[in-house]
Amino acid sequence: MAETMHHYFIFETASGFCGIAWSDAGITRFQLPTKAAEATERLLLRRLPGAEPGTPTPDVLETVAAVKRYFQGEETDFSGVELDLAGQDTFFREIYAAVRRVGWGRTTTYGALAKELGVGPEAARDVGQAMAKNPVALIIPCHRVLAAGGKIGGFSAPGGSSSKARMLELEGVNLAPPPPAQQSLGF
Repeated sequence: MAETMHHYFIFETASGFCGIAWSDAGITRFQLPTKAAEATERLLLRRLPGAEPGTPTPDVLETVAAVKRYFQGEETDFSGVELDLAGQDTFFREIYAAVRRVGWGRTTTYGALAKELGVGPEAARDVGQAMAKNPVALIIPCHRVLAAGGKIGGFSAPGGSSSKARMLELEGVNLAPPPPAQQSLGF
């Protein structure tokens, strides 16, 4: 069996340098922004050793343009981007397909995704693991998946949960607790 050739491209956005990798079948990896192109390249190659720099295909260039629009705060839909998820667990693929249906400015929870997939609440932990191993964060919008009670939860990308919060803020999602129902009279 021939080994799949992967190419990658590092590019700058309003939030920093991102990386994208692809095969003939689709996008295989996406690296969320870091402050330096070298750091992005190092993180991308850590997960995809042997990938070679390449000239993006028209489809990859379209995705790069969409990523740039996203980090400028423009509503962006990545649900039509062709992905190559070869080697991913079948259940993780089902989870990723469900997450791709969570649109701009919307959120869900690990438990709600488990329920949507017809598995019990104990599978919420599996959903969390799938999010942590998401090879194409943003394109599969794992940042839109929150912990129970609307808490931010974890995020394995550079910057951790503060990066997740910034991405949600770009989409207009307010994570602050609601104001108290009754205000002080100020006497």
